[in-house]
Amino acid sequence: MSIMRSLLLACSQSAWMRERATHYRFVRRAVSRFMPGETAQDALFAAQQLQKLSIRSVFTRLGENITDRAEANAVTEHYLEVLDRIRELGLAGEVSVKLTQLGLDLSPELAIENLVRIIQHAGGGSVVWIDMEASNYVDVTLDLYRRARTQYPNTGICLQAYLYRTNTDIKSLMAQGFAIRLVKGAYMESAEVAFPRKSDVDENYFTLARQLLSDQARALGVRAAFATHDVTLIRRIIDYANSEKLAKSSLEFQMLYGIQREEQLRLAREGWKSVVLIAYGSYWFPWYMRRLAERPANVFFVLRNLLSA
Repeated sequence: MSIMRSLLLACSQSAWMRERATHYRFVRRAVSRFMPGETAQDALFAAQQLQKLSIRSVFTRLGENITDRAEANAVTEHYLEVLDRIRELGLAGEVSVKLTQLGLDLSPELAIENLVRIIQHAGGGSVVWIDMEASNYVDVTLDLYRRARTQYPNTGICLQAYLYRTNTDIKSLMAQGFAIRLVKGAYMESAEVAFPRKSDVDENYFTLARQLLSDQARALGVRAAFATHDVTLIRRIIDYANSEKLAKSSLEFQMLYGIQREEQLRLAREGWKSVVLIAYGSYWFPWYMRRLAERPANVFFVLRNLLSA
């Protein structure tokens, strides 16, 4: 892991930085590139504009590691309201939640109780995605996912290509059939659990992508969502899909709002499923630091302004 990436991921975990950096105007201006605003209404308006371009949306309210039961319940109620607004507006939209938003740090039972409320409210035709957090949460997240998926097929899970274990996790999940969003991974992890080199992560991502597009996976009805802004990797996956004569409807590409916009549009124009993850909310600093760690080209500009502010 590069020194710069390590520094940014350390900042993402710093309460001191979160409290102070969010008051700087240039930081708030910079983060606006990655999110249309802090409110659900901002996110819904952005989704309406994207839908005109044949791009679907997934909504996620930023926040994690909630340790107050009332707050976890309030987040749940918020997602129920967002699902209502998605339906009212006729949007092709879904939601993505973190289990630590729903009370996982208080108890797994509270988290799954809140998760099931959201899944039920979404209805069978709309997948509720469960975000994957740091590696120490993987086992409990997969356990709760399996419990929810047994009763509710409209439940999806995010898996991280930088973890060594993900290949095994996919194989163990495949028997159920599942919806999976494959990401590279954005948390600070040791070399004991995650590939430290970007090139190895990229290669593992492509290996896992082929696994998700295999005959076995498709026979089981696996929904494969590839969440990456890496254009080279996207082209490799498309080339592989074409070589296997896969229908464009058999996979999708998910990207963050504001990143690789031209690629999002290109994919939609060419008939691939193009989906944008729209993040919103006031708790954006840790998430933003992780986004910067993924995109080194933006790092020096932000740090230079931070040091001179």
